[in-house]
Amino acid sequence: MSTEAAGPLKFPLLAPTPESKPKPRPVLTEQQQQKYDSLLTQAKSWTEIPIAQDGKPTTTPVTEVDKLWLTRDCLLRYLRATKWDEPSASKRLLETLAWRHTYGVNALTPEQISPENETGKQIILGFDKEARVCHYLSPGRQNTEASPRQVQHLVFMLERVIDLMPAGQETLALLINFQSSKSRSNTAPNLSMAREVLNILQHHYPERLGKALIINMPWIVTGFFRLITPFIDPNTREKLKFNEDMAKYVPVEQMWSEFSTGKLEFEYDHEVYWPALQALCEEKREARRERWVKGGSQIGESEDYLAGASEVGVAGVQDKAEKEVKDEKGAGEEEKKPVEGEQKVVEPEVVAEKTPQVEAVPETAPVAA
Repeated sequence: MSTEAAGPLKFPLLAPTPESKPKPRPVLTEQQQQKYDSLLTQAKSWTEIPIAQDGKPTTTPVTEVDKLWLTRDCLLRYLRATKWDEPSASKRLLETLAWRHTYGVNALTPEQISPENETGKQIILGFDKEARVCHYLSPGRQNTEASPRQVQHLVFMLERVIDLMPAGQETLALLINFQSSKSRSNTAPNLSMAREVLNILQHHYPERLGKALIINMPWIVTGFFRLITPFIDPNTREKLKFNEDMAKYVPVEQMWSEFSTGKLEFEYDHEVYWPALQALCEEKREARRERWVKGGSQIGESEDYLAGASEVGVAGVQDKAEKEVKDEKGAGEEEKKPVEGEQKVVEPEVVAEKTPQVEAVPETAPVAA
């Protein structure tokens, strides 16, 4: 898909700048690896997900979509979010799977969400200096009244951000500009809706926020953030940056010129951008699904493999390791095998060590168990 156009850009950007690289992931300790292995074993055993339907407890089958979602990196995110408490991570994973089914995350369609984004109040555009996808929020472009669909809109766009994450990066950069517009002077979100959104983000998208860069906060929004701060976990609070120059975190050539010191001239044209974004995300999702199937449809698959950064998935890596062990074992046995016609010579003292003299045991003597 070409992003070239006369005048301002109207399409999503396809890749980070060459200088923008994700930070290397830390290597797991032995204890962390054991906790992961145990959680993976549990996840592989799940066939039903406990849910509530019409106020009554029931279950729904684990689907192929659920299995694809349960990547190695996903399990590790939940372990980190629960401070490596394996039972808590398992519980939260099942809760998120239940939420994804009952909320209908995968049933949200571009057509259903399209009216919410006609003014471009949410934009996915470019990457920060650590190759995080940049998700722009412009409350001044609000075009609808508070409703469940507004929350669905955010969830839908978060899922699209995840579709576009490059290999090695699992977090996003959230850029929020509270500048008012002619059509909307009060850009503070509804408090109850904000609490609902926070609950969804913290419980069902843990370890996904890399940075939140917030500018042009009027006093009413500052007061709003003071109200919701108690509901924000400490790790998330550390990622919030208020009224800083966003160029510290995002290359100016990939930062929308409406934000901070960005130099990327972008014009939101819903009829152009919206279908282009959906087509790009669908292409990424389909490629990911095909690689997952090719890799053996594994629960615990590597997201780097799914993103195309590796030729083999976790099953392929395991098969390769097992083959190397088998080859080494076979080579050792080959070395021990005597050549036909060759007499094997064994040193006398070695024979003595291997066949020590022992007293004969009567046939009626008891044998130790």
